[in-house]
Amino acid sequence: MELAYYSDYAVRLVNTEEPARGKDSLTSVDAVRDLFGGNQSAARRAADADVTRFRSVRGRLRSVFEAADGGDETLAVDLLNSLLLEFPVSPQISGHDFRDDDGRPLWHMHLADHPSNATAGYAAIAAMGLAFHLTEYGVDRLGLCEAAPCRNAYLDTSTNRSRRYCSDRCATRANVAAYRARKRLEADRSQSTGRAAENAQRASANGER
Repeated sequence: MELAYYSDYAVRLVNTEEPARGKDSLTSVDAVRDLFGGNQSAARRAADADVTRFRSVRGRLRSVFEAADGGDETLAVDLLNSLLLEFPVSPQISGHDFRDDDGRPLWHMHLADHPSNATAGYAAIAAMGLAFHLTEYGVDRLGLCEAAPCRNAYLDTSTNRSRRYCSDRCATRANVAAYRARKRLEADRSQSTGRAAENAQRASANGER
């Protein structure tokens, strides 16, 4: 498993809140546990206090995406480094999968956390995964959806660094809005041209009298 895979932990946490819409799904211990996905052993460590702690880490991770999206690479790196220092992990070799041919373990790198609580464990993995993604693909691969008022975080893995939206749904919504805006502009211009022609005709008629 590539270590950059863990960057999805950061995206998942950041997107539990939609500030522009006033929505926040991180309101219970169950919501915290859902963020761990298949890592049920880690999810079971979650307690009531983790709801507030997760929200705090979420705000700091969003700040990393905001800095990257705004083109401030140094700030994005500084913010991420502060998380890495506060929530360290230990890379370890893991082999829980097996090869098809000889039954030997399929060795790969794994991020082992040694947390004092569920938040520390999740934050450590999310920060390290995001750090690997940033250094592997570039700071400009961290973005916030341009389909207002969404602003969900995303990781751009396109070959030409062209991603601007967090999902196909937002991309479609933005394209439809842009199309309608163009049509309104064209209609306004057409009306303006028509009125100008009418005024010119009236002026010409008055001049001939």
